[in-house]
Amino acid sequence: MKAIIYRENGGPEVLRLVERDRPDPGPGEVRVRVVVSAVNPTDWQARSGIAHRKLFAEVTPHLDGAGVIDSVGAGVDPGRVGQRVWLFMAAAGRSTGTAAEYTVVPAERAVPLPAKAGYDVGAALGVPALTAHRALTVAEDGPRRLHPGALDGKVVLAAGGAGAVGHAVIQLARWAGATVIATVSGPGKAKLATAAGAHHAINYRDGDPAAAVRAIAPDGVDIITEVALGANLSLDQAVLRTRGTIAVYANQGGRTVELDVGPHLVLNSRMQFLVLYTAGPDARAAAVADIAAALQDGALPVGEEHGLPLLRFPLHRTADAHRAVEGGETGKALVDVTS
Repeated sequence: MKAIIYRENGGPEVLRLVERDRPDPGPGEVRVRVVVSAVNPTDWQARSGIAHRKLFAEVTPHLDGAGVIDSVGAGVDPGRVGQRVWLFMAAAGRSTGTAAEYTVVPAERAVPLPAKAGYDVGAALGVPALTAHRALTVAEDGPRRLHPGALDGKVVLAAGGAGAVGHAVIQLARWAGATVIATVSGPGKAKLATAAGAHHAINYRDGDPAAAVRAIAPDGVDIITEVALGANLSLDQAVLRTRGTIAVYANQGGRTVELDVGPHLVLNSRMQFLVLYTAGPDARAAAVADIAAALQDGALPVGEEHGLPLLRFPLHRTADAHRAVEGGETGKALVDVTS
């Protein structure tokens, strides 16, 4: 089979297209013929050595993807053979991700993909959707699960609403009944956030964004999903309601965070840091179940008309897909593996 591998950390140039034997699933595992693989910031950070130390002599990258189960290991229902699935955390703690014609994953990381959902939708879920679900379910006042009505009466602020996680936040929050505000850097990204389902898109570079948010939510925002805490903390503090939550999944730009504790004490606010790897199996399982329900409802479409442009690359150009994500291009980078 064809696979992308790297043997040392470095830039995109360390990625190589090679031939490898097709892997066999072990107990509790499934083998998936990958149709579409997705690139997340975590993937290039792992490749470069920023995210964590390389654990294997040779690595096939990418956590997320979508395809068809073609073989199962002992203890897995053989009826799953032929099932269309979306994959998450394929390369987490393993050497074989989705940037290959076949990959092997624990059975629970291969989730049934509804017939009406395309492989692009499935590949675009994974890290962004699970992160978004976690960010929307850590508030002290709940909810712990998402479903239609779960966020009725709540106001959610999606920082970076045109990014992949921001896009998933908007879609899941809207599906669950929230009023959704997105902050963006310009009119083009405002258009994308609105297409994703945001009720309001505010350019944080213009005027007084805090006043604009307060005009929509006079009592403040219930949940802020934060991608750049250092840059946005002053805005977050200005618009957060009493007992509100700032759910932090990244700090883009790397700006040092200086926290004025007093206002947060008065607000009884919560600042929740999160990452999928250590979120725990129960949180991930809840996210998978709720995302599956949202998929059934058709709530998670992708494509520019739905607020998430798709950047397509063939398998042999996986390095270019990494360059696109590392360079901050707007949209979701997908690698077409097999047809």
